Amino acid sequence: MVGLLVAAVVALLLWLLRGAPADHDAAPASGRDPVADAGQEGPAAGRTTTTGAGARSSDDAGGPEPAAANAIATFRWGSADDALGRERQQEGNPEGPMSLAVGPDGSIWVLDQVNQRLVRLDANGKRLGSTPLPVQAGQDVVVTKDGTALVLDRLVDKSVAVIGPDGKPRGELPIEGKGLAEGGASTGLFHDGDDVLVEREHGDLVRIGKTSGKADPERGEVPGRPAKDGANYFTMMLVDATQGLVALTAVAKATLAHRYTRQLGFGQPIVNLVLLDTDAGGLAYVGAHVELPGSSLESPKLGVVVLCVDGRDGSLLGRTSFVGNTVADESFRELTVSGDGSILFLRRTEQAATLERYRCQ
Repeated sequence: MVGLLVAAVVALLLWLLRGAPADHDAAPASGRDPVADAGQEGPAAGRTTTTGAGARSSDDAGGPEPAAANAIATFRWGSADDALGRERQQEGNPEGPMSLAVGPDGSIWVLDQVNQRLVRLDANGKRLGSTPLPVQAGQDVVVTKDGTALVLDRLVDKSVAVIGPDGKPRGELPIEGKGLAEGGASTGLFHDGDDVLVEREHGDLVRIGKTSGKADPERGEVPGRPAKDGANYFTMMLVDATQGLVALTAVAKATLAHRYTRQLGFGQPIVNLVLLDTDAGGLAYVGAHVELPGSSLESPKLGVVVLCVDGRDGSLLGRTSFVGNTVADESFRELTVSGDGSILFLRRTEQAATLERYRCQ
């Protein structure tokens, strides 16, 4: 019922957004930076966003340069301790590391499902060790406040593995059941305190159990991804891919009341949405692949743009952009946000995988 009510409110607001005059023009394909016109929202064209670093007017034709990469770890391909697994299939795309997450202590976790392990690094990229995976086809990972790791296998075991801080399995929580009939409909794994949540088709989240490994027979739903500060649930919806527009919606966690829906612009055509996350202060991070000048079906050129948004009112605080991955490896989550607001990106090439850190400017 909660999901239906929120969906109705969001649908109405998106209808109003579509019907209102556009507050900015999408940038044409040109040599400009992907974020040259990103983040404009509100009713007035040419409005200046005044909060946060990097804020500027939509009349500014320049735009920031792509952010310089801060590489914190590089892995060769393989099965050794200093490597990550990559599998080249005869049919289908190559498969590399599926997901990454940040623990409460700043540790970085990479889901190396080809080698059937979780690789753990410290905040500076130094390897700390690895943990065997108890599921066959892990695709997503999150780490809770007490260091418990959760691994989503939506296609084979159709469960979430619960691995304690000591590296020992605590059990597995079934994905399929009330609120989620098909494991393949899972689009993300999340936690809220000791609740384990699985996202259904980029919409509501189903509470499947506890971090203790105990399944939840009620399997209640929440209307979006929980913010790390506990204030909001967030959802994101593509409004117009060609114009590069998305809508970010916040629902107050305490009351389930709709707080706002904000239209955000990326300034370039959107290929797909790749990030919706928060930091410990409740800031929202919205990311998309955008088409770069000269991109074509034969030679795709993708940029990653991340907009940083005030969780309280949806106003733009900053942005960053960088060139996206060019290899066709299958990946479930190649971007994540740490508690301090660092944006982590796993860059993949034919030679290696490099973990890079960015911040909004």
